[in-house]
Amino acid sequence: MSDISKIIDLRSDTVTKPTPEMLQYMMQAQVGDDVYGEDPTVIQLQELTANYFGMEAGLFCPSGTMTNQIAIKVHTRPADELICADNAHIYKYEGGGIASNAGVQARTVASDRGRIQAAQIEQCINGDDPHFPVTRLVCLENTSNRGGGSLYSMDEMKTIHQLCKSRNLFFHLDGARIFNAIIAGNQNPKDYGNLFDSLSICLSKGLGAPIGSVLLGNKNFIYQAKRVRKAFGGGMRQAGYLAAAGIYAMQNHINRLAEDHQHAQTVASALTENIHVTDIMPVETNIIIFTCTNPQTTDKFLAHLLAHHIKANKVSADSIRFVFHLDITPEMVTNLTHVIRQF
Repeated sequence: MSDISKIIDLRSDTVTKPTPEMLQYMMQAQVGDDVYGEDPTVIQLQELTANYFGMEAGLFCPSGTMTNQIAIKVHTRPADELICADNAHIYKYEGGGIASNAGVQARTVASDRGRIQAAQIEQCINGDDPHFPVTRLVCLENTSNRGGGSLYSMDEMKTIHQLCKSRNLFFHLDGARIFNAIIAGNQNPKDYGNLFDSLSICLSKGLGAPIGSVLLGNKNFIYQAKRVRKAFGGGMRQAGYLAAAGIYAMQNHINRLAEDHQHAQTVASALTENIHVTDIMPVETNIIIFTCTNPQTTDKFLAHLLAHHIKANKVSADSIRFVFHLDITPEMVTNLTHVIRQF
């Protein structure tokens, strides 16, 4: 293994490269000026994703952070409050955008591997009192990045939806890895459209597109979102070349996510046999987060992996994350398990 030349990159599913077939499809795209609403391929992608999730309209954006931040901006007013998990991506990894972009504060809830429950949310909803910010929005993340790829069941999300509806709260989903949840949970994507006021779906993770996310909602929401996207600097011109990659990914790369999930299960089994690994989060999709005996061992483990051309992320002093994706082959998985057993 030490003499292989090809890197096994497990840092994230964002590191994927477009397949030759995807690149060919991109180069054949018909394009126009999307700021004028004239790019036919962008329009096709927006309609494709909206129809897939049973929603009225979509808006193509450069990143999932932008789609999340636009949704928060549209749903709220300055000095409002949103509710989310304590390790939610919108709270931890979006550069303080909740505050800087929307002027909103976050009320965080202790989560079970990134998942929060309706009863917890209900306790955080502020009453009608000028001392308190107005609770306006509930945000979920499915699957949860810091939850090790954990996913909500449809029943859990329906219960939270019912609470939001009864309390006049908007309901947003950060669906950065929503396709992993759909495949692993055997879920109907149109159920998401019935539950959420807005969805952020990412094309550049498990689906393997080089860039892009789509924000989904009703027509009025997307009209407002387009104005916010412009203010955020997210209007793109001949974006159809990028949108074409998303169309190809939607049409060809969703079902294959099951392979990534199986690779994660295989590697997790090897990790359970390693005496230096003390804990592994339950593996539900394409992410493994595991804990080593101490921070020094964690660093040694990462160095051992890197010496064998394997890249991984350290997510805490004693924890490592592996993320599987379409550029990880069965042969790479076999090599990885061998390297794990060597440590």
